[in-house]
Formats: sequence, structure tokens, C-alpha cells
Amino acid sequence: MKAYIFPGQGAQFVGMGLDLYENYPLAQEMFEKANAILGFSITDLMFEGTPEDLKETKVTQPAIFLHSVILGKIMGDSFAPDMVAGHSLGEFSALVANGTLSFEDGLKLVSQRALAMQKACELQPSTMAAVLGLEDAVVEKICSEIDGIVVPANYNCPGQLVISGELAAVEEACEKLKEAGAKRALVLPVGGAFHSPLMEPAREELAEAIKNTTFNTPSCPVYQNVTTTGVTDPQEIKENLIAQLTAPVKWTQSVQQMVADGATLFTEIGPGKVLQGLVKKIHPDAHTESANVEG
Repeated sequence: MKAYIFPGQGAQFVGMGLDLYENYPLAQEMFEKANAILGFSITDLMFEGTPEDLKETKVTQPAIFLHSVILGKIMGDSFAPDMVAGHSLGEFSALVANGTLSFEDGLKLVSQRALAMQKACELQPSTMAAVLGLEDAVVEKICSEIDGIVVPANYNCPGQLVISGELAAVEEACEKLKEAGAKRALVLPVGGAFHSPLMEPAREELAEAIKNTTFNTPSCPVYQNVTTTGVTDPQEIKENLIAQLTAPVKWTQSVQQMVADGATLFTEIGPGKVLQGLVKKIHPDAHTESANVEG
């Protein structure tokens, strides 16, 4: 069975999508429509902006979403997933891919999500840190013993977790995690504490927008970050998507579940190859590939 997977923030690079824009009329049309919906020229920033421009959450998130969704659209009939999943932001790309959301509605929600997250980041100094080489349970236990807010945010693959929370709490957790034997506990250059309770103001803002958006019955199940199981009920998909901003991204568990449900080939659709690397670490026997638009 074919699983299509969609990357999240961090996969962006200057020049992303330019080849699609120049070579496919459909891609050009979708990019121009995106510029109109967003109210600024995201194509300028994607194709010839600076890495700093692309790092801004309000630019990064729509940029990665557009690259993934447009790449999927120009694959035409060869685009045929049996199941989909996305890492954090990538879940929105996955929901357009399986027909739950229209392209326009997906882009509007991603833009609102990015702005709401940026606002939440500005309310309180907060950050995230990558933790390598410890069991999940050890990381969870140490986080729970720290004063202040710090929680596991991304279960990326065995031995690779990201924690998220208040600046001082994350820094203290990093020290304790190193003492417990972590190979690395490194604060990341991110704008704030994504997938933690500090995103509650953003969750409330996005919840309203999601509730007012039409969600269709999908063509195949989406394995959501919050539940890790294949979901096809539009109402359930909505609720999980609302919960996603303050809940951890359970990528390891989602991939394990997809394999258990019959996934044999994982195709990454969007910039970079980050998810293919994670899938290989979670399930070394899995076949992975990047999306191919020649087919």
C-alpha cells in the first residue's frame, strides 16, 4: 500500500517551487492564486527571498504547504495514495491531498495557523530543543519533574525527541537530560514553543476558523499526529486538527501504525527528505522515495 507523507516546518529552502512554477502551467496558476489569497507575493519570497524571510512562520508554513500540494496536483493520475500523513503543518497538506480540504480552504487555514502561532510566540519567551539518544519514557519523566512548562512535542523517531516550553524550563530540562545520558540536548532556532500548552491562544483562534471550514469525506484515511490512527470521519478530523497545536506530534507512532495497516512504500511530497530519513529509522525495512512529477 502507498503512504504519502508531507513535511512540516524546517524543510524550506530558497528557490523552492521555482522549477514547478516555470515548467507547469497548473503550478503557475495555483501559485498566483495563492498570492491573491494571502495578499502578498509568497512566490517572490520562495523563489528569491533570503533564508531569513523564509524562516518567518507566516511565510514558512504557507510556502511548505504550497510546495507539497502543488507538487501533488501536477503528479496527475500517478497521485494515488492509500493513506496519508503529515508532520505538524504537513497534516494540512495531507488533508488537501486526500480531498478533505479544498486547496483554497487549506491555504487559508495554514495562513491563519501561522499568524496565530506567531502571535502566541510573542506572548512569552519560549523555545524548543532536540534531544538525541534517550528513551521516550526518560525524556517524559524528566520533563514532568521540571518546574515550569516543558513537554515532549515531537516524537520524530526512536531516540529523537523534541521538547517544547518556557525558555528557562527547556534550558533546565536540557541540562538534566544531558546528565541522564542524552547524546545531545540542543535548543533549536525556532520562534516559540510549538505543540505545547503555550500554544493555547493559537489553538483557540484556529479552532474557530477550522469549525467554520467545510471538511469533506476523504478519499483515504489520514493518520493524524494526535491519534496516530487512520481517520476518515470529517468531524473527527476537525477535532484532532484543533487539538494538534497544543498536543505532541506522534510521528514515530503514526508511521508504526501505517506499517501495521499495510504501508509498504512511503512517498514524501514536498521540499527535502527529512521524513524519509525518519521513516527509515522507525522502520528500517520500509521503502521510501521522493515524489516524482515526470510520471
